[in-house]
Amino acid sequence: MGKTAFVFPGQGSQSVGMGKDLYEAVTASHEIIDSADRALGFPLSALMFEGPDNELKKTFNTQPALLTASIATLEALREKGITADYVAGHSLGEYSALVASGVLSFEDAVTIVRARGEYMEAAVPDGQGAMAAVIGAERTALEELCRSISEGGQLVEMANINCPGQIVVSGSKEGVAACGERVKEAGGRRAIPLEVSGPFHSSLMKEAAQRLADKLESVTFREPSIPVVANVTARPAENAESIRKLLVEQVYSPVLWEDTVAYLISEGVDTFVEIGPGNVLTGLIKKMDKTVKLINVNSLDSLSADF
Repeated sequence: MGKTAFVFPGQGSQSVGMGKDLYEAVTASHEIIDSADRALGFPLSALMFEGPDNELKKTFNTQPALLTASIATLEALREKGITADYVAGHSLGEYSALVASGVLSFEDAVTIVRARGEYMEAAVPDGQGAMAAVIGAERTALEELCRSISEGGQLVEMANINCPGQIVVSGSKEGVAACGERVKEAGGRRAIPLEVSGPFHSSLMKEAAQRLADKLESVTFREPSIPVVANVTARPAENAESIRKLLVEQVYSPVLWEDTVAYLISEGVDTFVEIGPGNVLTGLIKKMDKTVKLINVNSLDSLSADF
């Protein structure tokens, strides 16, 4: 019997209108979205349902909005009795996975990610950091290229190892630009600049990580009821305390998504259910293994998918 993993999207999957159909039709989803508004002290739901898009795209809004939409979707799915053997999330999505496994309460998680977004946004002055998606590069060669550019004084690091042939780099504006210019040295075809407000998952985020560590000190972490595969290690986090530590490291460390999916498949997972807005993770997993079953649950209609 194959196993199932629930996977949760990160920043970039948001869209205006997300969660509205669930809010109107599913009581448990409605309650989650209302509790986000209460926990944050402002109508996040209005921003999710109506936008404007440029406000929703601000990191400190995107993070709580995506988490809320994902957990509202999860609650609707749980009413169907669908369960998982593993959970994982991409960057911000890791917080959705931690709520799904009972490590964090939803109210704590939504408050944390609002603050996390603010810390990440404030860590590097506007225009000094950048990120780019590198297409077609070989992983070890790209790592070597980043190292050589960084040693020359222009910081650039691998930030998201998404799937073979798609790796996001992050760092100083100059470092990311240099990587883009020299991408063919690592076997890459091109580098596509990303519309982001900072150099996420790079060592330039260490100040944000320290502020997050202070914030997490006062939060209750419980033992996971379902194994949570961590971004930083691509292995299940062992206990509540190690999860707290890994969340701090995650802010300035690469997201090992390719390794996470490979680990889950090696553990017998043959069904991946992407829960929350968009279908980015499904696309990445499909590039790695075309034999696994992929299900997207991102709307009221999609709840009737064949599980």
